Amino acid sequence: MGKNLELLQGIHKLEYEERMKRIQDFCDLTDEDLQVLSGEKRIPVSTAENFIENVVGFFPLPMGVANYVNIDGKDILVPMAVEETSIIAAVSATAKWVRQNGTLRTFVRGNLIIGQIQIPNIRNRERTIEILRDRREELIAISNGMIPGLVKRGGGVKDIVFRRLDHNDGSMAPRNQMLVLHVLCDPCDAMGANLINQVCEGLKPFVEAWTDEKVGMCILSNLVDGKIFAAEVRINDVDPKVGFGIEEATRFAKADPYRAATHNKGVLNGIDPILIATGNDWRAVEAGIHAYAARSGRYHPITDWKMDGPDLVGTLEAPMCVGIVGGVTRLHPTAVVAMKMMKIQSSNELARICAAVGLIQNLGALRALSTVGIVEGHMKLHASNIAIAVGAEAHEIEQVREQLILVLQKERSISFSRARDVLEEIRGRRTLDSALY
Repeated sequence: MGKNLELLQGIHKLEYEERMKRIQDFCDLTDEDLQVLSGEKRIPVSTAENFIENVVGFFPLPMGVANYVNIDGKDILVPMAVEETSIIAAVSATAKWVRQNGTLRTFVRGNLIIGQIQIPNIRNRERTIEILRDRREELIAISNGMIPGLVKRGGGVKDIVFRRLDHNDGSMAPRNQMLVLHVLCDPCDAMGANLINQVCEGLKPFVEAWTDEKVGMCILSNLVDGKIFAAEVRINDVDPKVGFGIEEATRFAKADPYRAATHNKGVLNGIDPILIATGNDWRAVEAGIHAYAARSGRYHPITDWKMDGPDLVGTLEAPMCVGIVGGVTRLHPTAVVAMKMMKIQSSNELARICAAVGLIQNLGALRALSTVGIVEGHMKLHASNIAIAVGAEAHEIEQVREQLILVLQKERSISFSRARDVLEEIRGRRTLDSALY
């Protein structure tokens, strides 16, 4: 373990001030960065007014860091903004297991996002395709003329393809054929939504003039299957009971879409908090991943786990379009610090981290399901929240938590009424001690 990584050992046990000092040293953060993370330096309302409409306030989410994450041989402290108990702990514990016993690698295939230009009720589809194919290079040139800055950075529209679709909604439309142009664009380090929407709208009058057809919608697609990110974990010499349990859990998800939905939600438990922390559009990524999971006509898990001899091998494959420029990613101070913590230099780096952490989180959940069970593992971490919910004061929370974990080990569950009983017992003992002494 490198000297720098030693700073992060056991940070979950440290008081907040000491934890932040070590994170500051590891991530090369300034004192101002720490003020942003702590909330001492907040977003001005005047700035928020430019993010959304009708601003009334802020809704803070706790942001933590996942530790021990080593991706492609690089140690990364991963900021995650999330409200759900156990996610960060599970990522950290599972990442430590992977780091000590295996490898985690990431890959990217393609760099193209998609804009769609729809001709909904086309009169002569084949003639229209022929006209637009003959003018494809002209369409690409017009497109790139609208986004010269992106072209200068090496991006821009690279191709236009044609998709034949039929109306299949059961309506009695006079014409049931449509044509969709896919405008394929390299957005470089931007998510590219605004850019590609601008291009599609800009091409609309040319398409209509050249074909004498009526264009309908012009909009990006969040199914970015031209930009696929993959991650692979290999853990050596895994306990066969654990490994085959995880393999069986994967077979369950492949066979049953009801289970696959929860399986994939576990993956997104790792991805979404990073997207939120970095000011990215997590809803767009989720929509694309779910659509990709159902591309065969049946909903499937986006990860796969199987034993390879004594080793456990897991893979993830998903479309993902994220940005490190544009939107709020450079305007939201916390997003800026979050990317600084990960030393992000490109959007592909950020997406690789998301894919890797999604796979790690999925592994942690499946490992828990295959061993102690998801309830016991989750409730141990949730015990502090329950203690707060039943009225424990700050100095009582740890005592209540410890007692609730003992209850969980004996009774396999924790109820709010049982937590109240524990709190009353603790307060009763303290009152008795005060009376005696």
